[in-house]
Amino acid sequence: MPVTAGGRTWFAVQLVLFIAMLTALGRRPGALGTFGAKGVFGGRPMGPFGAKRVEFVAHNGPVPKDYFDERIAKSYEAKWPEIFEPAVVDAAVSFLAGLAGSGAALELGVGTGRIALPLSQRGVRVHGIELSPAMVAEMRTKPGADAIGVTIGDFATTRVEGSFELAYLVRNTITNLTTQDEQVHCFQNVAAHLRPGGCFVIEVYIPELQRLPPGETVHAFAVTPTHLAFEEYDLATQIAFSHHYWVVDGRLETFTAPFRYVWPSELDLMARLAGMTLRERWSNWNREPFTSASRSHISVWQRTT
Repeated sequence: MPVTAGGRTWFAVQLVLFIAMLTALGRRPGALGTFGAKGVFGGRPMGPFGAKRVEFVAHNGPVPKDYFDERIAKSYEAKWPEIFEPAVVDAAVSFLAGLAGSGAALELGVGTGRIALPLSQRGVRVHGIELSPAMVAEMRTKPGADAIGVTIGDFATTRVEGSFELAYLVRNTITNLTTQDEQVHCFQNVAAHLRPGGCFVIEVYIPELQRLPPGETVHAFAVTPTHLAFEEYDLATQIAFSHHYWVVDGRLETFTAPFRYVWPSELDLMARLAGMTLRERWSNWNREPFTSASRSHISVWQRTT
């Protein structure tokens, strides 16, 4: 197969790696099956390259679908160890603690407490909103979790008591809201929780569309001996389907979910609609400058009304 920069070549390479994973597990590529009830390939229409395509329907109901079940919650740190590196966590916590000062912080999508727990240990009062009870249950097994109050619900609309100096969304969690309306409601909900002058922080990636050759929709973002991941972009709906495959203890595990990618300028408009203005924007938690080459951003909006 000739080596090109085309998306089809990327996809083909990913399929080869995927088959290699199966081979390492002693399975025949021609007998994939469905990988059990949690698999994503069985019984689906055929797509390009002979692979079975996953079909999604965006959840538009009052409560988003919870993709982070007990299986994901219990293996969350093992599946994404890079985001638990001390240097990564410490930089985020220092940034957020500086904005919170002596005030309270509200984390939207508190998850297993990766940021909330060390931020609380810095002396910041933290409350979290989380859709997944399984993720919260996992957090409750960790030291210091008793200091974190949690409300189960959709962070775009769920209200909690009190006002906050800081609200924050980390690790691309704003994209868990799969419609523009939901993302707008999230900013409005945050504004209702912030005291005047309080700040809202989002950490999110820049959509990788510039890395797609014309006419292609698939972009690989993780290729290791044990983890294969790629995004499949639907430009009409502004949804990126994130597909993951891991080899764990000799077994193949999968995870697929839709996310609505969003541009910095779009987030700035959402903030303005909610009575907030951009205060600062960086490419990472260490406050390195945000440029046209940045692949993510840390943005801080301040409530002005």
